Amino acid sequence: MKKEIKIGKHTIGDNHPTYFIADIAANHDGDIERAKLLIKLAKESGADAVKFQHHDVKKYVSDYGFKNLGGKFSHQSKWDKSIFEVYKDAEVPRSWTEELKDYCDELDITFFTTPYDLDTVDYINKYVPAFKIGSGDVAWHAMLEKIAKTNKPVLFATGASNMQEVINAVNILKPLNNNIILMQCNTNYTGSDENFKYINLNVLEAYKTLFPDIILGLSDHTHGGVTVLGGVALGAKVIEKHFTDDTTRKGPDHPFSTDPKSWRKMVDDTRLLESAMGNCIKKVEENEEQTVILQRRAIRVIQEIKEGEEITMNKIQFQRPSPADAFDVNQVDKILGKKAKSNIQNGDYIRLNSIEW
Repeated sequence: MKKEIKIGKHTIGDNHPTYFIADIAANHDGDIERAKLLIKLAKESGADAVKFQHHDVKKYVSDYGFKNLGGKFSHQSKWDKSIFEVYKDAEVPRSWTEELKDYCDELDITFFTTPYDLDTVDYINKYVPAFKIGSGDVAWHAMLEKIAKTNKPVLFATGASNMQEVINAVNILKPLNNNIILMQCNTNYTGSDENFKYINLNVLEAYKTLFPDIILGLSDHTHGGVTVLGGVALGAKVIEKHFTDDTTRKGPDHPFSTDPKSWRKMVDDTRLLESAMGNCIKKVEENEEQTVILQRRAIRVIQEIKEGEEITMNKIQFQRPSPADAFDVNQVDKILGKKAKSNIQNGDYIRLNSIEW
């Protein structure tokens, strides 16, 4: 039996629709009403869940460490504030949690969040049906163990890691919790089109081979839905992308996020792709049964053949259409030299009963 995981009212697995997570993350911009607006827009755009990021910045970010790193790197190089201040602004206050959860319940969209310290795992456990582990904690075994022991589904992103690190992490998670969703990811947040070269969707094929009983997903930070469609075609059953209402807003996550219009197109395109994927059985489908007649060839006469007249190659041609009772074109040698049982008019096709056997 194929592996299935239940998150809220949704079942995730090979025979179920792709599960879409709108990662609101820092895009609430410090305003709970804005956070609720994004939840509403995500629901309207086809998301199955929204995700926040719960962290106590003092436990998560070293102000001293970043200031003495020798400069700002990657996407952080464009931030006006210090790294510590940006992450501080991105905090989801604990006082928001219950209100956000209740609002999600009201809109019938699943609420969960990524904890960024061990204490927060305990705090949010009662609010979430599943846990997301961010790529940055792939090598923090204490976090992996803590979340695995909640016995709730674990969505585990694998950006900025090598295969051995992923294997090590799975080997920690799996003995404690068999409900794992392993997500390919590239953690460059610049939003550059150059990043398409690095998403490496075919890693999903490697994951299938190494972890055949684990559900796969894609945590994506590229623009548009191209990588999503590719990931779904390769077996990803969970898609996570950052979500905002306006990609031009100032903030660390807005530029590479997906807006409602693009999100809706991504979901709709995925539903079409799911329908198109079908199964692995090659057969004449119901909607092409008539095409068999229209496109295949019959043995047709190109000049009238009288009753008792011999059938020769110069009197026939292989032409469309081919009705169901047409004589098999591949058996033409069996009728050459035979006599017509009755008149066959010009343009008609030869049937089994057209021949004197």
